[in-house]
Amino acid sequence: MTDTSTYLKQRTNSVDIDLCRDDFPVLRREVHGKPLAYLDNAASSQMPESVIEAYTEYHRRCHSNVHRGVHLLSQEATEAMENARETIRGLINARNNKEIIFTSGTTDAINLVMQTYGRSRIGEGDEIIISTMEHHSNIVPWRMLCDEKKAVLKVVPVSDDGELDLEAYASMFSDRTKLVGIVHVSNTLGTINPVAEVTRIAHDHDVPVLVDGAQAVSHMPVDVQQIDCDFYATSGHKMYGPTGIGILYGKEEMLKTLPPYRGGGDMILSVSFEEVLFNDLPYKFEAGTPNISGAIGMGKAAEYIRSVGYENIHQKEQDLLRYATEQLSAVDGLRIIGRAAEKSSVVSFVMEDIHPHDIGTILDLEGVAVRTGHHCTQPLMERLGVVATTRASMAMYNRKEEIDQLTAALHKAVEIFR
Repeated sequence: MTDTSTYLKQRTNSVDIDLCRDDFPVLRREVHGKPLAYLDNAASSQMPESVIEAYTEYHRRCHSNVHRGVHLLSQEATEAMENARETIRGLINARNNKEIIFTSGTTDAINLVMQTYGRSRIGEGDEIIISTMEHHSNIVPWRMLCDEKKAVLKVVPVSDDGELDLEAYASMFSDRTKLVGIVHVSNTLGTINPVAEVTRIAHDHDVPVLVDGAQAVSHMPVDVQQIDCDFYATSGHKMYGPTGIGILYGKEEMLKTLPPYRGGGDMILSVSFEEVLFNDLPYKFEAGTPNISGAIGMGKAAEYIRSVGYENIHQKEQDLLRYATEQLSAVDGLRIIGRAAEKSSVVSFVMEDIHPHDIGTILDLEGVAVRTGHHCTQPLMERLGVVATTRASMAMYNRKEEIDQLTAALHKAVEIFR
């Protein structure tokens, strides 16, 4: 697969992260006659040209099914997909490729754990610990399982600033605790949770940990061995890749003990009407034809992130976060929700006497794309005493001028509703 990335061509030994903006074609368009200020990256980040090209080149040159054919196209498709698996493995520092399972995204990955580990290991009276700030994708599957199995869902409280109460968390374990599910970075507040410490406390009680990493991988280094979590889930479209693709990392020794999630082709070694022998990892959990081009695109996105470098990404995004916090704090009647000491580049806010949906409409007319609503975190909204927020979420390609565009539009909203 060729790589025509402007950024990758121009960079030398030093990295000018501002050049990477040129790699994202959608950022050059206008919306309602205004330059696009795309500040909805927590929902979906945009794709650089190199990802788009890798995604489409598969369809142009070697569209074929993987793992099953002896002809050249099938071999090329298989090689490209497995190379993507290796790239993603390296990005999160899994021990080997057997620990990387392709899914349709974080939601699918969490449901995979629920259907396999949850259904086989959790019974009546057992306990699952999650937190107040979880996305619905890390609430609903466990609520469904608890209702089915008559298990107990325990919830770690959060502070007014949006930080986990680790002391309360540590006190919640019992001999019936079977799993901890925790979000790495809050999609609503930007809070970065101490997932290694969360995991250490759980492992002191011999309890496995699932980390929802959908909002983490694009912003910071993720080392699953250092975190020591048993499962880690993330999505391609949150990290500059395509939609409809993601991965579940699982410790090999854990995955080996779990039953398959779905039955069908490619997850078997042999089939008869009397007996089925399941395939080895990771294919045991990848029934049917996978999202091949999506996997290739996600792998190219992981490659792109590594080429830019997490240090550069972190520095740029933290600078944008500080600037956005300062500028938005000066808007009349605006209150920022979530003031955790450790945050990613997300600012959620409410405005006095203006509904978030009205704010979102005004911002859209000014060319500013943000997200409004409860962000699939209704229990967190209830805890913080708000119905919905407006959320501006920034990525490495954003500029301070776009935050100025956002701020100017908010001042206009104040004038309209005054």
